Amino acid sequence: MKEVAFIKQNKSKWLEFEQLLASNHPQNPDEMANLYIHLLNDLSFAQTYYPKSKTTDYLNFLVSQIYRKIYKTKRLEKNRFWKFFKTDVPLTLYKYRKTMWFAFAMFLFFIILGAVSARYDDTFVRMILGDGYVNMTLENIEKGDPMAVYKSGGRMGSFIGITVNNVYVALRAFIFGVLAGIPTFYIAMTNGIMVGSFQYFFYEHGVFVESLQGIWLHGAMEIFSIIVATASGFILAASVLFPGTYSRFNSFRSGFKESLYIIVSTVPFFVAAGFIEGFVTRLSDSMSLWLNLVIILGSFLFIFFYYMVYPFIVAKKSEKGKELSHYIQSIN
Repeated sequence: MKEVAFIKQNKSKWLEFEQLLASNHPQNPDEMANLYIHLLNDLSFAQTYYPKSKTTDYLNFLVSQIYRKIYKTKRLEKNRFWKFFKTDVPLTLYKYRKTMWFAFAMFLFFIILGAVSARYDDTFVRMILGDGYVNMTLENIEKGDPMAVYKSGGRMGSFIGITVNNVYVALRAFIFGVLAGIPTFYIAMTNGIMVGSFQYFFYEHGVFVESLQGIWLHGAMEIFSIIVATASGFILAASVLFPGTYSRFNSFRSGFKESLYIIVSTVPFFVAAGFIEGFVTRLSDSMSLWLNLVIILGSFLFIFFYYMVYPFIVAKKSEKGKELSHYIQSIN
């Protein structure tokens, strides 16, 4: 049988299966199993006679979708939680990928600006961080323990306090997006400048490496998550300022939902960063350099992959399914 004839013979059945899969209503397990058997037979036929065709790819896609529907766990809430991070957030991030890259580039610019300002203005660091904090840090450097500030307080108390504070900062960056994103921009600017000037301060006093080993143990996830929160605030701002063809209210409602997805996704990273700062950073001076680097690079690569790379992978897979469906529908 020619491939076109095979498609015409089964097209209506496949598209019906596709609509059933796209439905959010619970499916009858027996019906799904019957669908699975039918499609497996069609896939087997296609693999035999059209092994490298789009038809085979399409049927393989449908079979994999039905397989997941049949064998997914009955613990619905767990499935929703997993789907949220595996699919919903990445697809939202892909939609707003330009905003994400803009927020990342902007934050990097402010870090550089903070370092350059500290380089050419001796009073800049004190103006940004305050005399009390600078004097305390100088005393710690003189004592040979520049990261002593991270060793104060109890481990659990530090973990909880740091996590709550970081989530609070992120929520402010997000919510302030309704004010045209101006406060969100200010939060990003002040945090970026603070990081840059703080790092230059340690460089100026000869403890740059020690500061990198201490600060970025938790900072890799913490600072990147703040960048993500900034991007979510800008997304919310854009939904208010640029509604496009939607009413301003509908645009805001959609923007709020999508940016909320993104800000919620940062919470586990803030918790992880708080845990590292509360329990691990205080051990940075006694930790082997290799272990230190593994944690820092591992943390940064993981969060960078999730927010900047993984969305492209999920979107590409999603687009492939749509392209295959359009191909089948185009056969008359």
